[in-house]
Amino acid sequence: MRTLVTGGVRSGKSTHAEGLLAGRADVTYVAPGPLRDDADWAERVAAHRARRPESWTTEETADVAGVLAEADGDVLVDCLGTWLTAVCDELGWQRGDLADAVGERADELAAAVRQARGDVVLVTNEVGMGIVPNHRSGRVFRDLLGTVNQRVAAACDDVVLVVAGRALHL
Repeated sequence: MRTLVTGGVRSGKSTHAEGLLAGRADVTYVAPGPLRDDADWAERVAAHRARRPESWTTEETADVAGVLAEADGDVLVDCLGTWLTAVCDELGWQRGDLADAVGERADELAAAVRQARGDVVLVTNEVGMGIVPNHRSGRVFRDLLGTVNQRVAAACDDVVLVVAGRALHL
């Protein structure tokens, strides 16, 4: 099973994704975002950690493809939006060929999803359904995440849109 779970902020997508792997002991939870020193972020991280079973292993890394290649069991990645932020931080946000470079990373990630030995559940944000961001950086992020989501979705067996805690299989 390869499943992409998408939705807006606080839509219930992480809870839904975790439920897809409920009852499984050998799950690697990948938190791919950059580390942030911010009280709101720390509160979100703590809430996510509290929901996860103690038997799950947590990897805090942007090398999601590497974790997928090495994992023998199931993998939950939460989320591709924070992964994209880490990738863009590494590549440089002002890079002229950022879209191409991110596309290559997304293709590598999609290939790793296809080749994973266990089940894979990935969480991402659906940022293209709202208002057009006022700042260029927001528009660039929105466009790049749309590309990432499409490429990863193509590697998945199922895509689920979560709205108001309700899951819609696409």
